[in-house]
Amino acid sequence: MNDVIEPVSETLVERAKAVLGRRNLVFVGLMGAGKSAIGRMTATLLNIPFIDSDHEIERVSRMTISELFAAYGEEEFRALEGRVIKRLLHSGPRVVSTGGGAYINERTRRHIKKSGLSVWLSADLDVLWERVNKRDTRPLLKTENPKQTLENLMKLRYPIYAEADLTVVSRDVKKEVMVEEVLAAIASMPKK
Repeated sequence: MNDVIEPVSETLVERAKAVLGRRNLVFVGLMGAGKSAIGRMTATLLNIPFIDSDHEIERVSRMTISELFAAYGEEEFRALEGRVIKRLLHSGPRVVSTGGGAYINERTRRHIKKSGLSVWLSADLDVLWERVNKRDTRPLLKTENPKQTLENLMKLRYPIYAEADLTVVSRDVKKEVMVEEVLAAIASMPKK
């Protein structure tokens, strides 16, 4: 599925590429923040590969994320996730979309900080809930009150996501607007 991307200033894209250099661009945030969709479109504009860490985990394990959670529990899943992300970050540049809990793992966070530029797509509860309540594929939301669970995850994780290099607010606007805001945030950073 190819997203049609409206024109973004070539100058903005080139400035963002110059700041990124050989580093990976890593999207972090809660489920429903738009990490995969915005990440894929950003990678297209930057003309670098995109990879979704959850899809890579499913590919290497030959199990869905839900199956992995059910079979091995969250702790084992997070260990596998950390190993996969470390491998993905070994070469770059590429755009990597991570699962919602990946950046919470201190070791994974260190790997991201070492070889990537992290972008937190921050969204409020209503935006996230509107996006995630349509599907029941989120293992952490298989609870009696999934919206409350999502709010609890926000309270726990947002202070850690705030350690990301950049924060861009994810809200109900066209994806192209979000991508342009991500590129502008990257371009505004000093080159490394």
